Amino acid sequence: MAKLSNDDLLDAFREMTLLELSDFVKQFEETFDVKAAVPVAAAPAAAGGGAAAEAEVEEKDEFDVVLEAAGDKKIQVIKEVRTLTSLGLKEAKDLVDGAPKPLLERVNKETADKAKAALEGAGATVTVK
Repeated sequence: MAKLSNDDLLDAFREMTLLELSDFVKQFEETFDVKAAVPVAAAPAAAGGGAAAEAEVEEKDEFDVVLEAAGDKKIQVIKEVRTLTSLGLKEAKDLVDGAPKPLLERVNKETADKAKAALEGAGATVTVK
């Protein structure tokens, strides 16, 4: 098998939608038994709590934004989904039509709150888990 350069890999990732990339990351994590996460301060890991302390921090710091319903202004909601996710028009429309669907996964509290406010402003029903 030919070895791909970093540039080749980046080009392949650029062609993927956000949902496809998310699925790839999940499969990568399962295949290699790793966790792709934003680094947390080293102090909690060194405290002896190890994985349990790190898992507790991750649970509090990561939120999922779920689009429950598009509401009356579906076009506005699709525009907001595209802004928040960089999805193409068709993918964003499919996501909105298929509600309830997760829109953003494992994001920080600030990002989740901003996404919820933007989507609710467009008329959608949103939950943050």
